[in-house]
Order: sequence, then C-alpha cells, then structure tokens
Amino acid sequence: MSQYGSYPAGTTGRSRSSYPTFLPVQDTAILQLKASLKGLLDASRWDIVIRLVASDPEIRANILKSLLLNFVSLASIYFFDLLLSPLANGQQKWLHRNVGWFYQILWLLPVVGVSFYLNSTWCTLIAKRTFTLQHGSRAAATGQSTYTGLLNSIASSAYRVVMVFTSIAVSFMLQYIPYVGPVSGFVFLCWIDAYYCFEFIWIARGLSLSRRLRHLEERWAYYFAFGLPTAALCMWGSSLANAALFALVFPAYIIMAMHAKPLPIDPYNPSGGETLVHPSPYIPIRIPIFAPVTFLNDLIIRIISVGSSTAGHLAGGGHSRHRSTARHSRTLSDDVDSVEEGEAVPMSSLREQQRRPPPAFPAPQAKPATRVKMGARGPGSDRRKLD
Repeated sequence: MSQYGSYPAGTTGRSRSSYPTFLPVQDTAILQLKASLKGLLDASRWDIVIRLVASDPEIRANILKSLLLNFVSLASIYFFDLLLSPLANGQQKWLHRNVGWFYQILWLLPVVGVSFYLNSTWCTLIAKRTFTLQHGSRAAATGQSTYTGLLNSIASSAYRVVMVFTSIAVSFMLQYIPYVGPVSGFVFLCWIDAYYCFEFIWIARGLSLSRRLRHLEERWAYYFAFGLPTAALCMWGSSLANAALFALVFPAYIIMAMHAKPLPIDPYNPSGGETLVHPSPYIPIRIPIFAPVTFLNDLIIRIISVGSSTAGHLAGGGHSRHRSTARHSRTLSDDVDSVEEGEAVPMSSLREQQRRPPPAFPAPQAKPATRVKMGARGPGSDRRKLD
C-alpha cells in the first residue's frame, strides 16, 4: 500500500467506463457531410411532387391556383422592374416621374399582399392534405376548439408572423458584415427556407416553437442543404421578385419536406450504434442559428406589451404594473411554447381559478335514521316556496 492509500477494486474501471466516448473528427465530419447530401437529395425529389399532384385532385387544384397567382405576381413585378421603372427615369413631367409609385401603390403592393395571404391558405391546405394521405386523418395534432384555444392559435400565429419579418431583417443585416456578410446572409437564408418548408409537418406533429428550433439547430448540416436550392433560386432579383419566386416553389418543397427523413436521427449518437458514442467536440452538435431571431421577437413583443401595459396603467390607476412584471418574468418565446401546447391561458382570472384549491366545506353531521312513509306529508310540506 502506498502512502496515499489504495483504491477499491474495480473503481478505476467503472470510472473509465462512465466517461463519455467521442468519435474522431474525421468520422464526425463524414457523418455531417452525409447528412448534408441527404438533405440535398430530399430537396430534389420532384418525382414525389409530380406523382402526388397527378394522383390527388385537391392538391392539384390548390397548386394550380398558387401557380397562377404567383405567375401574375411575378409578371407584375418584372413589368415594373424591367419596363416601367426604366421608362420613368429621367422624365421631366411630375406624372411621368411618379408613375412607378402609382403602379406600386395601386397595383403591385395589393397583388403581392393578396398573394401572400392566399398562398399561406393554400399551402396550409396542401400540407394538411399531404400529411393526411401519408399518416391518416387522425395523426394530425388538432388544436383546441374552445375560446381559449382560439386565442392561443391567434397568439401563436401572430408570433410566427413576427418571426417571418425578423428572419428577413436578420438576413439583410448579416449581408452588411464586412468580408463575410454576403456568404453569412446566404447561409442563414438556407436555414430560414428549410425551417418554413418543415414548419407545417412539425406543427402537425405537435412540436412547440422551441422544439422546432432545437430540432433544426441540432441537424444544421441537413437543413442547410435542404434549403440550399430555394435560397440559390431566390437571390438574383429584387426583394419582391425573390419572394414571389419562393412562393412559386414553396408548395412543392412542402410536399418534399413531408416525405423527407432528416439526419442524424439522434444528434448525440450520430453513428446509430447501441453504444452511446458522441460526435467529436470539435464539431458542434447544435448551432444557435435562431438566437438573434428569437431575441428580436422577444424584444418587439416586449415593446408592444409594455405599450399596452402603460395604456392600461393610465386607464386603470396603476394596477397593471404588477401584472406586467409577472408576465415578463418569463421569456416571451417560452410563453409562446406554452400557448402552442395549450398550456397558457391568456386570462389570469382563469389561471387563478384553476390554481385555487376547492373550498373546504364542513362535514355534514350524521342525523339519526328515521323511517319515512310513502305518501306522508312532512313537517315542512305546508311551507310555501319563496322562489
């Protein structure tokens, strides 16, 4: 025995076996490369789209309507960019100089706005029908049909709309970074496109917002490759033209996403063996891609909430300060998670009523058992009812 004492038998072996094992760097890089190739392959399955459109009349009708409307939007945008705007430049008369503004306000912006609304409606129908054909009508997660469920659906939809605009804003801001700006903006746009292609199936499977973001961030190589074709297609024209091009191919990529199988299945054991082997620590498992987007979302909604609470404070004599402090104690994206999962009730009175224990009534005292004769009139039977 040494002067430091001795270890019990088997302690060193158990400690060594409990220490996590990691894949080499080259094996982890090969696995990520295979995942990206799988994402690129899944984003090229036009045979699935053609077969599904040819076999189902509902999907075919919605896709034809989407194609027709987006072709009108594209024709209107390119008519302004290629013909009307060059002709209006250098004109002397006020009407000729500003004909482009009249065209944008009176025709282009309304057409694009209606296209955005109708496309979202038709894409939702296409996604639901594709999911039903693939998994059955009972597999889709159904929301609450109550008034609270309606409020929760509106809140989550509003948060997603804010997320669309913040994602676009972040992609534009990344392009102004010196040297790496254009590349970083393009890479971020690939992940954004992939997210919105898969969002329908994630919602149908009941994934909350944080779980959807985590799922993508842990499979960053696959989703980068899946969003690569759409991002490369929508980077050559103006902003409106790129948006119209994305809306043109968006229904097809929703169908591809419904049939895709992202890799790795388990990011913390990418080899898929029975023994848990983590990827190399030199290649990240999860990249916080949406951290700036969620930060901007929370900031915007917090500003709106502060404005509404200030108005309530002025109208209600300061009673809204405590409610505002309690409401902002959590992260707003966490609140949206609980809203989408049906856990958050927007009315605080209902929450307090649910948390309040039932009132304790005194136990009724036992009365002596008496025999009651059928047809006999009780002592209080002659008393008139007051109500």
